[in-house]
Amino acid sequence: MNKHNIHTEEAQAIDYKSLHISSPAFKHGESIPVQYTCDGLNISPPLDIERIPPDAKCLAIIVEDPDAPSGYWAHWLVWNIPVTHHIRENSVHGVEGMNDFRQKGYGGPCPPGGIHRYFFKVYALDSLLPLQAETRKHPLERAMSGHILAFGEIMGTYRRKN
Repeated sequence: MNKHNIHTEEAQAIDYKSLHISSPAFKHGESIPVQYTCDGLNISPPLDIERIPPDAKCLAIIVEDPDAPSGYWAHWLVWNIPVTHHIRENSVHGVEGMNDFRQKGYGGPCPPGGIHRYFFKVYALDSLLPLQAETRKHPLERAMSGHILAFGEIMGTYRRKN
């Protein structure tokens, strides 16, 4: 079984089971279609999730751009998603947090220049998270710590047509 070694702030290695994340809209490493960006409809893409552990209570998603000029930029935070193998485009069934655009909900790729990478990170959690909808990325990550059963991601790219 594949596992991810992810290090916590205490420098402890933790093994997570692997989720397999894919999307019918784009393949890993390929360009994200324009409708899922600020140049299009700015809606979240569909995601397929496989290998969810049977003891998972909910899912969480963090979408971020590590190539942003200011460092990692959070585009979407959502948690307490009921366990599902398919997340349809432009749909949310959990609690959405505050992204780095200072809005609740999905903010699609919108790079100021050049090609950027967008990581759609999915977490299977062993419990619901008691967080307010205004929660930002770091408090979400702290709340998830110790509750992650499995993790997977898909990465897409985007370059704006200037």
